[in-house]
Amino acid sequence: MKINTMRIGKFILLLSVVSSISLALVSCGGGRTKPGGGTKNTKSLTGWKANDRNGWFYSKKKKTEKGWVGMVFVEGGAFTMGLVKDDVMHDWNNTPNRMQVRSFFIGETEVTNYEYREYVTWLKYVYSPTDENYKDIYYGALPDTLVWKNKLSRNDVYSEDYFRAPQFDNYPVVGVSWLQAQRYCDWLTDRANERELMNKGIIPKDFYSNPANNVGSNSFNVEKYKYNDPELEGIVNQDKIAKQSGITSKNERIIAVNKSAQGNLVQKFRLPTEAEWEYAALAEADNRQYNIIEGKDVMINRMRAKKGRNRGQFLDNFKSGGQGDYSGSGGWANDGNAITSDVRAYPSNPFGLYGMYGNVAEWTQDVYRPLIDTDFNDFNYYRGNVYQQFISEEGNPGRFKKVDDGTIQYDTLADGRKLYRNLSGKFETEIVDDARNFRDGDLQSSLESGDGRVDSTGTFNYYNSPIRNWTVDKNGRVVLDKDSKQRTSQISNDLRVIKGGSWNDTAYWLDPGQRRYMLENESAVWVGFRVAQDHKGKESSSKRTKRGASNRVPRK
Repeated sequence: MKINTMRIGKFILLLSVVSSISLALVSCGGGRTKPGGGTKNTKSLTGWKANDRNGWFYSKKKKTEKGWVGMVFVEGGAFTMGLVKDDVMHDWNNTPNRMQVRSFFIGETEVTNYEYREYVTWLKYVYSPTDENYKDIYYGALPDTLVWKNKLSRNDVYSEDYFRAPQFDNYPVVGVSWLQAQRYCDWLTDRANERELMNKGIIPKDFYSNPANNVGSNSFNVEKYKYNDPELEGIVNQDKIAKQSGITSKNERIIAVNKSAQGNLVQKFRLPTEAEWEYAALAEADNRQYNIIEGKDVMINRMRAKKGRNRGQFLDNFKSGGQGDYSGSGGWANDGNAITSDVRAYPSNPFGLYGMYGNVAEWTQDVYRPLIDTDFNDFNYYRGNVYQQFISEEGNPGRFKKVDDGTIQYDTLADGRKLYRNLSGKFETEIVDDARNFRDGDLQSSLESGDGRVDSTGTFNYYNSPIRNWTVDKNGRVVLDKDSKQRTSQISNDLRVIKGGSWNDTAYWLDPGQRRYMLENESAVWVGFRVAQDHKGKESSSKRTKRGASNRVPRK
């Protein structure tokens, strides 16, 4: 049988035209479509109109997302991630790659001593260290002030006063490990949502006046609110929830199920990814140049202000001179700060971000690997995904199991202190997928496959790092156990990426493409952190922002 391909081609073309017309008619059926996918009167395929007073589903009006206090909106885009100049150290761990980053929010400054003190003070109030169940929670969250110690330097004033003295309130907190920074982000998410609910009248503003509301597991967290935990009954104002959500029904069941459908009031706080941090820092690349090849004098001159009363002064806090020169000569200071500085002491970059180059280097979310795998993903790159889910109560699938005082688990910091993994009152979670080793542990990635790189589960690991087990003796000293097995690498899932230069670094480390790493339970005097949030909705701003000031939300 002879097939007429020309007739078949015409038939397919006709079908495609008819399909296009049909889709256009369907799209017009629910109301006139607006740019961005919204409709004048939102309807669903069920035929129910949104927010019908006789219905069960309620949806808030779409509003432009506003940044939280102290957060800056960064419009996403494409950029070259990694070093674009000669790698004079030959690390080969930051080769340039083209990358797309989605829009996000990032803190305009590093987290300060004042802000971190708020956190540990709250822990001391709610989880009192005098209670045997909570004795390690407060102390484990404190920064390690002994990072200032130096056997050939007198730094007592910093180790004793840097974190607590009001003179250092607006200086970046240091001595905080990656794990501690993670716990701070979790706490900040709960406190920001708590504050927003108070502002809306959903929970009383005198919530803290009743001590019973703030002892251990009785404290507020956003998970309890979102999933209608019985502990919040009598505290949450149901009428205010209905009003804020546009719910006209007084049916408490309808109000309860719609709470979780609306999402969080304040987006979750986290550390920025390496790609996000570098993208945000490169906003300054047109104004400052870091050219290692041309020599130190040329590079240093390009770090100076060229106009105004600050002409000749350095634009960031870093080790600008040679050995023993952190701030310049007395009366003729280069940057005016021998150690860290006020987080707003120097001009912001065009995004409105302070200290992205100097002051302190910063933790990012990523697990460290020498190579960025853009062959697999070139959009919003991040290595470190560990997917988790809440654990349902046995025999009660509608409720989640909560951490109680006896089931709080801890990590061990490098100085021997215990750091809580999750506070009592939070929902317990279980890991469903750990993607930290994705595409870096296959046999093809090793020239010496099987050379002592099979772990106890029989899984092949390319990065065969030492296993770090330690004990803490009765005097509080950390004793590291010896690992007698043959090891071929120091790289593990416990290493996290650090970006940016610090007061203790020369200008070489100020290039945004540079990257370093440190164990997630360690801390240093030159490392701090800032927070980030995901952005929801439209990716691009309605008008291009030339100056960072228009992006900023001033802190109160």
